[in-house]
Amino acid sequence: MPVKTLQRIDATAAGPPRDVLFLPNFCSLRSVFGVVVIAELFAIVLALVPNNMSLDNRWYNLAMISMFLQWVGLGCSALHCLSRPYLAHLNDRQAALLSYLLMLLVVAIMSEVAYWLLFDNPFIYSIDSHAGFLLRNLFVGAIIGGLVLRYFYMQQQWRRRIRTESQARLQALQSRIRPHFLFNSMNTIASLTRSDPQQAEQAVEDLADLFRMSLSDARQNHRLEDELTLCRRYLDIEALRLGERLQVDWQIDALPRDALMPPLLLQPLLENAVYHGIETLSGGGVITVAGTRKGNKLRITVKNPYPVGQARRHQKGNRLALENIRERLQAVYGQQADLVVSRHDNQFSFSLYFPYRRETDEDTDRG
Repeated sequence: MPVKTLQRIDATAAGPPRDVLFLPNFCSLRSVFGVVVIAELFAIVLALVPNNMSLDNRWYNLAMISMFLQWVGLGCSALHCLSRPYLAHLNDRQAALLSYLLMLLVVAIMSEVAYWLLFDNPFIYSIDSHAGFLLRNLFVGAIIGGLVLRYFYMQQQWRRRIRTESQARLQALQSRIRPHFLFNSMNTIASLTRSDPQQAEQAVEDLADLFRMSLSDARQNHRLEDELTLCRRYLDIEALRLGERLQVDWQIDALPRDALMPPLLLQPLLENAVYHGIETLSGGGVITVAGTRKGNKLRITVKNPYPVGQARRHQKGNRLALENIRERLQAVYGQQADLVVSRHDNQFSFSLYFPYRRETDEDTDRG
């Protein structure tokens, strides 16, 4: 029997991008906008420094300083954007030194341009010489540039530390969600070994895929289609034990199969539905898996029947698994995802909400 394999997405493609350069991407519109805003705020501060100017002179001085600082800021952004591919191949110390020199070079060039264009304007107040104007700007640029580079470096180190801690926490949460039907599955497989070897072999393959996924890298997302395949394999294993007592109604045509999600988010919900619902009913029941898409938001709902007397047991038994799923959603999606549990008319419902992300979307974010 050929072994079925799941399509996987490489960790480097689906996982978070590796931040090899501590400098932000100055080729992006967001970074350039930040530079413009910061330069303007700095210009306002400098314009307020002299206290012997009239209001008209202050406005004029602000205009001149703003123009100069915008030249410097946009020039530094353009130069760092062009040199980014080269800087990415350097270590942090070399990249910081080269970036520092590039900023001073831009300051020197823009100072020369400003001096010859604006040398008779109040913008160069208190500086009578060409060399004095240039040295003053280089001195201020050296201080500000050093502080900015230090800030970028410390911010990157902080992001790396948070990312490492989040990945370790996410991996621990994923590894805690183990299919606790292992012993029942092994007993079922053992009983099928002689009576139906082919079915026993298939069950072993399905069980191996489930545990391989639970031990996989928590950063490695996979497609919704792969998660549904895992769920079907899990249900196939349970069907060997429960027989016709276990029925599943799939209503998932509206779900995009290329949506990316962390592995083993949906399977534990089905496991709860079987363990706390179907198993407790002598006649079994139907598990309904329904999926909808609204804009950029996906919703997957798992419903299962339960006996009235088992409601309290259900809530206590599911608490740890459900909290683990919520924590994993929080670690991956933040406030964009949630797990909602409800009970109505002897039916338990688990609704999983998360954003619709595709492999192409994550590639764009990394770019």
